Amino acid sequence: MPITPSALHATVPSIAVEASHQETLVRRYHQVRQLTESLCQPLMTEDYVIQAMPDVSPPKWHLAHTSWFFETFVLSPASPGYRSPHDSYAYLFNSYYVAAGERYSRPNRGLLSRPSVEEVYGYRAHVDQHMTSFLEGLDGEDLETWSPIIELGLHHEQQHQELLLTDVKYNFACNPLRPAYVRLDRPRRTQAVSALQWLSIPEGIYRTGHDGQGFAFDNESPAHRSFVEPFQLASRLITNGEFLAFMADGGYARPELWLSLGWDTVQREGWKAPLYWEQHHSTWSMMTLAGMQPVLEAEPVCHVSYYEADAYARWAKARLPTEVEWEVAARPLSIGGNFVEQRTFHPVSMRQSDTSVPLAQMFGDVWEWTQSHYSPYPGYTAPLGALGEYNGKFMANQFVLRGGSCATSVSHIRPTYRNFFPADARWQFMGIRLARTI
Repeated sequence: MPITPSALHATVPSIAVEASHQETLVRRYHQVRQLTESLCQPLMTEDYVIQAMPDVSPPKWHLAHTSWFFETFVLSPASPGYRSPHDSYAYLFNSYYVAAGERYSRPNRGLLSRPSVEEVYGYRAHVDQHMTSFLEGLDGEDLETWSPIIELGLHHEQQHQELLLTDVKYNFACNPLRPAYVRLDRPRRTQAVSALQWLSIPEGIYRTGHDGQGFAFDNESPAHRSFVEPFQLASRLITNGEFLAFMADGGYARPELWLSLGWDTVQREGWKAPLYWEQHHSTWSMMTLAGMQPVLEAEPVCHVSYYEADAYARWAKARLPTEVEWEVAARPLSIGGNFVEQRTFHPVSMRQSDTSVPLAQMFGDVWEWTQSHYSPYPGYTAPLGALGEYNGKFMANQFVLRGGSCATSVSHIRPTYRNFFPADARWQFMGIRLARTI
């Protein structure tokens, strides 16, 4: 059948859109992979193997696991002739995907002196070479089939970029030398912080969750309706200075402020301040990715658990927001702020220009605890197969955090993004924003 002018007119834009999508995917793949390796550039060889607690992983493992993901979920099923550099990598670098096979013990990842750092980078290069050839050959139905899985793999790697930074920080903090991952190349702002204001949001039925446009993890869907009572959200994050006032008022020594499990944790762990804080005489300092630095009162408080955030909120005669409240407030806002691309690797004090906006620092700087348990949305169904284990099986005994941090990529965050951690976790960049019931 001959191609008519009208058919040609309809076909050419489709081909152009397809080619543009493929080129964008290739470009984004290399951007994400290169950023991971650039984040490792400040490390010395010895740093790549350290695992100071079971919840963190060595940098070398992050580099290999993110390559394993593309190897396992793209290259192996799509390219029958593909071969891994080593048969044992499937076992060593699987994380928690039971359906994908047996896994090496997570707490023992720091015992893997081999494969060497050089071999792991060779593994990444091997995967990148095959992924590039695969991506450049994608078109038509294959492009439609594989794009969602590749995009998932890229966002998965961005999650590990953040984990890599927080894990390095924990590892370095355990070293008495308190080594610096980077040097400060700009002074930290010390200006006075504006008084806390409250944005009132009316009651109503709000649609929350991901609407299907663009990438999202499965736990952000389906979009659904939620009734919200009238509430107020604090205009900014809680600062170090405000948290110091809580500490000075005996915050860590007053059981009436704490949930029972929180108080038990405080007593068992001996918590007297946020993670990484150290007191020398009357002066507080903290471990940062730039080494030990003074605690500045204007900066957002960071590395606090859900228990600490909840206790502070009760002391301040307020509460933590629900994740629905947070999302309702965040949806109209543009996404901008202090992300990993700024390479501060530390939450910063509020800019003067932020004082005129109703809600400052909703994105970036620190993940904000909500009082919401991490649970499935109404109608949620986990995807089939190993990829269905990505989020769904963790929906118990965890709380939701929102907004991203200074270690998050700006291209990775959305108002609907649901992070989640146990209530006692502190090593991530976690902070506090208050809410009040009207």
